[in-house]
Amino acid sequence: MGESVAEATITSWLKEVGDTIEMDEPVLEIATDKVDSEVPSEVDGVVTEILFNVDDVVKVGEIIAIIETDADVAATTTDPVTQTEIPAVSTIEKTVEAAKETVSPIANFSDSDRFYSPLVKNMAKAEGISVAELDAVPGTGKEGRVTKNDMISYLKNRSEAPAAVKTEAPKASAPAAASKPAPKVAVSLQAGDEVVAMSRMRKLISGHMVNSVNTAAHVQSFVECDVTNVWNWRAKVKDAFLKREGEKLTFTPIFMQAVAHALKKYPGMNVSIDGDNIINRKNINLGMAAALPDGNLIVPVIKNADQLNLVGMAKAVNSLALKARSGKLAPDDIQNGTYTVTNVGNFGSIMGTPIIPLPQVGILALGAIRKTPAVIETPEGDFIGIRMKMYLSHSYDHRVIDGALGGMFAKCVADYLEAWDVNQDF
Repeated sequence: MGESVAEATITSWLKEVGDTIEMDEPVLEIATDKVDSEVPSEVDGVVTEILFNVDDVVKVGEIIAIIETDADVAATTTDPVTQTEIPAVSTIEKTVEAAKETVSPIANFSDSDRFYSPLVKNMAKAEGISVAELDAVPGTGKEGRVTKNDMISYLKNRSEAPAAVKTEAPKASAPAAASKPAPKVAVSLQAGDEVVAMSRMRKLISGHMVNSVNTAAHVQSFVECDVTNVWNWRAKVKDAFLKREGEKLTFTPIFMQAVAHALKKYPGMNVSIDGDNIINRKNINLGMAAALPDGNLIVPVIKNADQLNLVGMAKAVNSLALKARSGKLAPDDIQNGTYTVTNVGNFGSIMGTPIIPLPQVGILALGAIRKTPAVIETPEGDFIGIRMKMYLSHSYDHRVIDGALGGMFAKCVADYLEAWDVNQDF
């Protein structure tokens, strides 16, 4: 799941014990505060055990079911190998079985950039393989993932060709304040009051927001931006854009393009915090906060936003917005964001102080565009004119972002929009 997703609720099992399942066939449906989705199988096999019930809340990393596959272990023993090799295979089989029986989540694997299945993690733990050593094991699965058979092959040859081991840095724990539950305030009911339980999504969003406020040192910078050129240019080209591209041209892709430009100029904003470590992100993946019809919030992510031209950005924005409104976002659509933008102007707000979505370090709020009287400087002198203006509200984490960088980043976004060429094509 996404970086900020710590748990999910099982909403339904699509398979039962004894059912045959194919690779990529859905096993169950889950729900998180981010998105509801199906979980596909990564292998062909038979469901032999289901470890959680419907409505159970499961933490990321826990084993929820076991699928028995046609392993190559038995076939290996029939190969023309020496008698001394056969006991090793038997030992590996025991490792696999022991790993299947271990259902507790394995710690410290978040230090790795690779995905490992719970079975592979447990096999590594049973054989004393460190995360660093496991990172060096070649994977033959989807997207280079390490499979059970890869582990079996590696364990057979481990003594002859040990993997290179790199030193692991200790993972710093989060501040104690982040784990403290919010104090419960007594509320007295009055005549006519109605008590409504929070939805599952609202409770999870609440937890994330409180955790962010308790963890990150929130500070804000505000910049006023003249978007008259952007306003006039869009009004001039939006009909031709729709006719040529089949897509509506809103202000959002223009603003996203400006933010992507600023992140390239100030990469210090495109980072994440992991304990006492700062992770410099290579890719610029922009999250765009979107309100759902039920009043909840979701943040789909535009991957590699800096590599998109305006047409590509418009298509990405419209596609994700449509999927969000129709409830069709996939888990991949909401994960790996590196910076987030929220448009509070959609609801009439001229500015806002948004909460940072950890582990990111910044979020930019776009205020409503308004007609305002402004001083216009010309070679012939200054005069008062009507301009289209908006406020950019930048919230950033003062633990790693100082006011200079936070302010310059927001100003860079404004400068990009104010310099918009009204004569350019799209």
